[in-house]
Amino acid sequence: MWGIVAGASLISTGLAAYEIVPASVTPLIRDSLGIGPTTAGLLVGIMFGAAVVASLPAGAALDRTDSRTAMALAVVTLVVAGTWGWIAGRRGDFRSVIASRALGGIAYVVVWNAGIDLVSRAATRENRATAVGIFTASGPIGFALGQGTGPLIARRFGWPAIFVAFSGLAVVGLVLFWPVSRGLGRSPGDAPSLREFGAVLRKREVWSVGLLGFLGYALYLFVNSWGASYLSSELELSLAVSGVLVAVFPAVGVVSRISSGLLSDRVFGGRRRPIVLGSFAVAAPLVLVFTRFRSLPVLVGILLLSGFAVQLTLGLSFTYVREVVESRVAATAVAFQTSVGLAGAFLAPIAGGVVVDRAGFETAFLLAGLLALCGIGLAWTAPEPGRS
Repeated sequence: MWGIVAGASLISTGLAAYEIVPASVTPLIRDSLGIGPTTAGLLVGIMFGAAVVASLPAGAALDRTDSRTAMALAVVTLVVAGTWGWIAGRRGDFRSVIASRALGGIAYVVVWNAGIDLVSRAATRENRATAVGIFTASGPIGFALGQGTGPLIARRFGWPAIFVAFSGLAVVGLVLFWPVSRGLGRSPGDAPSLREFGAVLRKREVWSVGLLGFLGYALYLFVNSWGASYLSSELELSLAVSGVLVAVFPAVGVVSRISSGLLSDRVFGGRRRPIVLGSFAVAAPLVLVFTRFRSLPVLVGILLLSGFAVQLTLGLSFTYVREVVESRVAATAVAFQTSVGLAGAFLAPIAGGVVVDRAGFETAFLLAGLLALCGIGLAWTAPEPGRS
């Protein structure tokens, strides 16, 4: 099982780095292409928008086909998308860059849904949340890698090189993943009916967990997308230093996402709701006060603690949603969770850009904190799998 987790995680790490890396060099891209902050938000947001649209069809297909083969095809798609974006960036063709990022978003969501499906099926009920938590830790590892190395890559090779820099990591992951995952493909006889798919979308518990994911991802992407710009614009730090400092926000998710599964499985006896409730309860006040401080040690501390808290939800929600549906439609439930969660990720960078442009960073972070407060209320009433 752990070989499957390692290989799938490495693939996902490469995709996550590709996904977030434009945020680390947004000022360079804006100056080069002559675009504003709202338009620049599309560089990250478009991937999530494409993933929102593609996720549910991808999940339905994964419940009926071979998730293992889908992973391989997604890695090939990433290589194509990255090369396309690099060429378009060198030509200064912004529309083509955006189109390449949309293609990358489809690759990302297939890897994410298929990875969770395969890891969950390889694990037992007793360690499923832990295994899925380890896989989802690939997200913050990739985000930290993209945020921390993006400015260095751009300085050495030019900013368009950020789009091809992480494809090799996904290819190496596929080489590791392919042999150990043999036999995990889904046969046509396992395919659920269309009525079962529809039942997933009508289930209240699925929507509750999905909305928690929406709020968690909105917070996560807002800070990732605009944290570095805040530090460089308001505190006058260099872009490289700002990127490294903000990288701690996703990086702490390596511990957080793994911890979410361990805490739920071992400390709370398999209960999911207490972890999610605690996640938003800690994150809300930290995001609300972020712009009140100018001390770098304090800001780094807030980034660490809030990053840890937010990602407790992101690490657990995919196990959570699988457990409120029948196993035959688990991939569809995961795809729904991905779609709704990534809708928050899609909207946050763009909406954040609009608010920053019109009202400033302080108002933008205040609104993000209010979203976290909404998460507390929603988590309080969320269902507990297997309990009335």
